[in-house]
Amino acid sequence: MLAAPKPRPKGAPGEGGIVVVGAGAAGLVAAIFARTTNREVLLIERTTDGGRKILISGGGRCNILPSSLQPERFVTDSPAPLLRGMLRSWPLAAQRAFFEEEVGIPLALEAETGKLFPASNRARDVRDGLMTLARTRGVEVQTQTTVTGLQAPGSADIPWRVTTSRGDFDASSVILATGGLSVPLTGSDGTGLTIARQLGHEIHPTYPALTPLTGSTPLLASLSGISLNVRMRAKWQGCTTESHGGFLFTHFGYSGPSVLDVSHVAVRSHGHRPAAVLRVQWTDRDADMWSRELAATHGLVVNLVARHMPERLAEVLCLEAGLPPDRRGPELRRQERTALVEALTSYELPWKGDEGYKKAEVTGGGVALTDVHPRTLESVRHPGLFMCGEMLDAFGPIGGYNFAWAWATGRAAGLGAAH
Repeated sequence: MLAAPKPRPKGAPGEGGIVVVGAGAAGLVAAIFARTTNREVLLIERTTDGGRKILISGGGRCNILPSSLQPERFVTDSPAPLLRGMLRSWPLAAQRAFFEEEVGIPLALEAETGKLFPASNRARDVRDGLMTLARTRGVEVQTQTTVTGLQAPGSADIPWRVTTSRGDFDASSVILATGGLSVPLTGSDGTGLTIARQLGHEIHPTYPALTPLTGSTPLLASLSGISLNVRMRAKWQGCTTESHGGFLFTHFGYSGPSVLDVSHVAVRSHGHRPAAVLRVQWTDRDADMWSRELAATHGLVVNLVARHMPERLAEVLCLEAGLPPDRRGPELRRQERTALVEALTSYELPWKGDEGYKKAEVTGGGVALTDVHPRTLESVRHPGLFMCGEMLDAFGPIGGYNFAWAWATGRAAGLGAAH
């Protein structure tokens, strides 16, 4: 057992021990794999229980993994090959086997979304399963402990010094898995990023990612609560990001997977001129399909549109295109048809801002991937220091991608620290 007596502890864990800071997704897995050797492992967590983001993920169900992984959908300001290599270090099949065979959690595929959930549909089973496995393997867990500082060794024979609210710990290796800044109520406050910066690491500017957007017209505000599947395109500085999935009108603006997956483009453009332009295709029908259908209809145009989307949205789009409620197909003017088709297939979504870290699923930016060795995630600046999870400059779309990143990088850091 690692202890924290005052004054400075003697012997273990300074002689070969490992301290993992943060008992979230990446930290739990890092601690588990750090125990693949006989080195003692202490897992420090500031909350009373740890894994709180796991508990709230997937609406309390925890989307553990995607059924397939597309590395090109991840976002980073670091070299993309580094990200892909880290992500592929632990293939999805092996990750699934770990959860089912070692953690003891059967997974079930949600066919319509391609997401893997625990068969129990209980996120708590995931958190508790990982915590139990860590303790079973001999990890010492200390909760309600806040890390206040980290002192690098002055020489090879001097250990790392971890300063906490409950005493100082010495260790030969330290794994930072403190997360980013998203959902601060779960315990994420950027401590690890602050420590990494103080130790001289390059930190790419951080920002809320996978977060709802704010701002709408009075007409769109009247649609609060309406949801549907859409295609979205976000364009800024010559680059276009696309998404597909659920879209939800909220009291403050817009949410849903399709919005969250492009929100980082809007967030990063905020305050710039011009800002990002967001466009929505409300159905799976393209401009040609709508043009042919509008040309063939003899009834009310709004009724035709309402066959393919919620009625209230159809009415609003027709109004914004300048059509009177009683306009029939044969009476459509060319200008009206053009405006309506554009509203249906390339609607420019008015937005003003975002709901920030409070509602963000993840943190964009973070420790530059060039500042860690790609296989072990050991710092290139400080031997014996490892970093993983949301602290690193990478995030993926909704759908289990960010858990896959946390599991893979946590495992790599744990194994790297153990050997």
